[in-house]
Amino acid sequence: MKVGAAALAGGIFGVLGTLCFFLAFGTDYWLVASEDCGPYTWSTQTTPTGNKDANGTEILSVKAVTVAPSSLSLHHEGFFWRCVFQVDPTVHAVLATLFTNQPESKVCIHGYLFPLPVALGQVPHPSYDATAVFRGFWTVLIILGLVSALTGGFLLVCGVPFISHKLYKLGGAFCIAAACFFLLVLLLYVLWMELVDVRSYILQERGEACPSAHVSVVYGLSFMVAAAGVPLELVSGLVFMLVGRALHASK
Repeated sequence: MKVGAAALAGGIFGVLGTLCFFLAFGTDYWLVASEDCGPYTWSTQTTPTGNKDANGTEILSVKAVTVAPSSLSLHHEGFFWRCVFQVDPTVHAVLATLFTNQPESKVCIHGYLFPLPVALGQVPHPSYDATAVFRGFWTVLIILGLVSALTGGFLLVCGVPFISHKLYKLGGAFCIAAACFFLLVLLLYVLWMELVDVRSYILQERGEACPSAHVSVVYGLSFMVAAAGVPLELVSGLVFMLVGRALHASK
């Protein structure tokens, strides 16, 4: 009876932790930043027009998206997308990123391999940051964390009838590994936020257009959700390791 109750509690913690990991991975609010540099323009598409100049060179057209002027531009970024839109300066940055407050003027580009800086435009980019080499580690760790959490959950589901203590131990080990991977993801992100010039990263598309722009950076809701999932997944893994040990001792 005690083993069953412990397994139930571990399962609840594990499900909540895995949901936190998926929510953090699938949402784009790891970094939330506001700046007052003014109107924002991104080149989103380059296509051939079919026309040629006097030398016979094909002319390319660039489609640019400009966000209307306002007091503040709000940036929010995650694994998949990097977005910007104009906000009222009286609204807190985190509250402005809630789904209910999303304006139609929001412009997004793909943000794969975030959070570490990625060179945009010409290579090498004038504001390219050498720490971009570590972005691959962040990507690998977050994917490994998700895979470990799913694998652990699958093994634990297979062990529900209390048939094999090995499944519980192995499933618990995968849950602990998932918690460790996401803890490393969080630590890597914090190091990037605290040690890298995030202001230059936010303004890198602007170049030197706004040398005196004020940039405010905060940890977003995705980061907080991932941080909440780490202890839940860790406790789940430890509980199932103990359940597996108890089952082995009872045989």
